[in-house]
Amino acid sequence: MPETSYDCIVIGSGPGGYVAAIRAAQLGLKTAVVERDKLGGRCLNYACIPAKAVLRSADLLTEIREAEEFGLKVSGVEVDYAAVQARRAKVVSTLTSGVGGLFKKDGIDVIEGNGKLTADGDVLADVFDAEPIAIGAGSVILATGSVPRSVPGVPFGGRVIGTEEAWALPEVPARLAVVGAGASGAEIASAFARLGSEVLLLEALDRLLPTEDADISRLVERGLKRQGIGVHTSTPVADVSSSETSVSFSYGSESAEVDYLVICAGRGADVDGLGLAEAGVELGERGLVQVDGALRTSRAGVYAIGDLVPGPALAHKASDEGVIAAETIAGLQTHPIAYGDIPRATFCTPNVGSFGLTEEQAREQGYDVVVGKVPYGAVGGGTVYGDRTGLVKVVGEAKYGELLGGHIVGARATELIQELVNVRALEGGFPELARIIHGHPTLSEAVMEAGRAADGWLIHG
Repeated sequence: MPETSYDCIVIGSGPGGYVAAIRAAQLGLKTAVVERDKLGGRCLNYACIPAKAVLRSADLLTEIREAEEFGLKVSGVEVDYAAVQARRAKVVSTLTSGVGGLFKKDGIDVIEGNGKLTADGDVLADVFDAEPIAIGAGSVILATGSVPRSVPGVPFGGRVIGTEEAWALPEVPARLAVVGAGASGAEIASAFARLGSEVLLLEALDRLLPTEDADISRLVERGLKRQGIGVHTSTPVADVSSSETSVSFSYGSESAEVDYLVICAGRGADVDGLGLAEAGVELGERGLVQVDGALRTSRAGVYAIGDLVPGPALAHKASDEGVIAAETIAGLQTHPIAYGDIPRATFCTPNVGSFGLTEEQAREQGYDVVVGKVPYGAVGGGTVYGDRTGLVKVVGEAKYGELLGGHIVGARATELIQELVNVRALEGGFPELARIIHGHPTLSEAVMEAGRAADGWLIHG
């Protein structure tokens, strides 16, 4: 049985919730987590981690298929999809059990059930197989994450599925349609096309990855088309009809029938059943919880983090917000997040990593924009490691050398972007980036050269 009161109760145990709970416990707060499903939340169990596990298998398959370019002949390569899914499950199990171990280490109680706020700001836990219990809470952190959104007129059900179901499909579908070409849609399309599916990728807006820099979107579209994906932009989906074995639909002037239709149309805050109205927690735009820079809601003692609040819906953003909320509760001085400086990562092939303003956004905001662009092929690492098509793009401000944004597409882009984030966090600009010595031959030299290009003295290019 849980205790009757805690200093801090966290509702939800995803990357925001479990990090918040651990930080609270580290700071001496008696802490409990209420979780209605599995430790680790959707990210670890159904979304981020399963996706990257399957994508890793697809990436390795691509490397094997391209091995002859490196003088290696590999024959008889087959996709054992059951083994791919078994590895996905093992990866998930390893990480979620790790969260459980950390909770035990830090003395955090886990309450299995649904949690909601009461009118007086405590928590009512609807415990599985038991009577609901009221638990006193010094403070509450809401960390329930998000739920998938469908597109108008296309409800989920049967073979119309969301991203979480896609990563757990029991077989590689012969034909797959993906609606929405943001990060999740691009990842699903890239993974299953390489594993053997015939894939249609449909986007209602005028380009893939519409929130990324236009130069990056173009290179991603080119890369996905090389994988055999049928890419259609400015193309809404209509006339969807699902049967037990397939889904038919129209797109533009064409029609198709596929084994599964995957909706990747974004997500909404999972606030149903949290008792927000009863507790006096106010919602703002798009149904998100209103918070200040310390993640305080309109109700004293109640905090909200992650996909429940404004800002990019990213696991690492939620984790940092969890730390801030826990430290605020413990009485430490905290600082609001600079949301524009959070790195974004898309793990399709080619990889995309970015942060800050796109070139178009910087110009719209009135900056005197300077741009540095360098292809991977301009540096030795790109040729040695087999990716000459990648690109590093730095967006800066001309007068003071401020680094406004960074955009990378190509191998290891999701890792390389961190260098640009770190330069900005340490108050450097593109002139400083240009002077930092990089190892040779590495892909990271292209990041340095992009800084030099922005500064007006590109060497390799």
